[in-house]
Amino acid sequence: MLRAVATCTVDRIALASAQAASRTRRADLWQRLLGGRLARLISSGESANLALDHNTAIENRDQRFSPIRINAVVGPLVVALVVAPASWVAAAIMLGTLVPFTLGMILAGTASRRAAERQLAALGALSGLFVDRVTHLPLIRHFGAEARIGRQVRTATGEVAHRTVAVLRTAFLSNAVLEFFSALSIALVAVYCGFSLLGLLPFPAPEKLTLVPAFFVLAMAPEFYLPMRRLAAAYHEKQLGEAAEQALAPFAAEPETYGQDFDPDGSAVRDHASPAPFDGLHVERLVLAFPGLAVGPLDFDLECSDLAALSGPTGSGKTSTLAAIAGQLAPSSGSISSRAGTPLAGNVAAWAAQRPLLMTGTLGHNLALAAPQATEAEILAVAQRVGLGPVLARRGGLAMPIDHAGSGLSGGERRRIGLARAILSARPLILCDEPTADLDEDSATGIIALLRELAAERCILVATHDPALIRAARQEIAL
Repeated sequence: MLRAVATCTVDRIALASAQAASRTRRADLWQRLLGGRLARLISSGESANLALDHNTAIENRDQRFSPIRINAVVGPLVVALVVAPASWVAAAIMLGTLVPFTLGMILAGTASRRAAERQLAALGALSGLFVDRVTHLPLIRHFGAEARIGRQVRTATGEVAHRTVAVLRTAFLSNAVLEFFSALSIALVAVYCGFSLLGLLPFPAPEKLTLVPAFFVLAMAPEFYLPMRRLAAAYHEKQLGEAAEQALAPFAAEPETYGQDFDPDGSAVRDHASPAPFDGLHVERLVLAFPGLAVGPLDFDLECSDLAALSGPTGSGKTSTLAAIAGQLAPSSGSISSRAGTPLAGNVAAWAAQRPLLMTGTLGHNLALAAPQATEAEILAVAQRVGLGPVLARRGGLAMPIDHAGSGLSGGERRRIGLARAILSARPLILCDEPTADLDEDSATGIIALLRELAAERCILVATHDPALIRAARQEIAL
């Protein structure tokens, strides 16, 4: 009865605690993955794997393994205390056999942890590959690459299957080892009790053992090892949870590096003061390092009312530079701050991406994501200002429905939505990625005129290939 009540209570507490911790961790992690500073760029599939599967693995560990671990520590001691009055020798045998049991768990856990880490890595790679290929399915079909992509997916799936079998093999072997030690320990207690009752001990009997105490000891021996056996069965959840926790560690909390100086290995060497009002942008010796590519070092200053063009060939790192300034990518070295040397606050920069995030709903709802307090008249005015007027007139105004893929919207219209959001946000620094791409000459001229107009009151940095936009900028930053 004591065990049943204790197990039920601990399980209920552990379940509530694990679910509460999971909700908090998921909320922080989603915010981090969607808009926080990342040490490296990750695919959408890997992001989903981190936010969903890894978080679930940690939750399973907390609600299944943690209470069993408590029981495995307290339970055997309680049983030993109960058995000791009947046979202190049997209690000593039980406690002594915990040593090989513990060593077996340590050895099994080390191998299991490595297998779990490899399995999670393979799952992340498969998720990223699958989401990327599904996203670009029309292109794959257009170029007749179905067979090649199918082979890639089969290879990645086979790798996951191989890693999963390795994890299961390790788990089964570790369970077998621990079951062996458990059976051996119970046998030692049984041999001692039997030989003591028969008077066949090869040494002087340390205690007088009768039938009833011996039977009680034998009945309690399995209870002594039961928590340890349950712990062994749940050890797989522990290893998966710890591997997931290690994988999430770089994404678990916002690193305190924004607005700091970095030495070449990426560690911060000087903290700035608390965020101050935006007085311009100062970038000094900024370097972004990727496998096979290094961007920088970059040095430039922008006024609080300015228009600068970030130019360079495709793949030179223009978007990555914007991401670093927006606080979404950690630099390898250098500093990003205001001109006064203070760190940029998190609400300074507005991002107008090439493919802005769209949510299933209405156009008005999507535009209002940047300024929930904005009125319909204000949203409509900004939409007209960025050139969305023809779309509004043709498709029902701000109530026009759109889906997450932006079906029915051209690339230029998506970019206009991103620019409208940036304007609505009222943030002093606007980062635009190719704002005039996919636009005809007249539309591009209108966007350039709008950017020049905005530059009278805000600091605007655009990544572009457009010669007309580069000429309109007050300075060009060439990569």
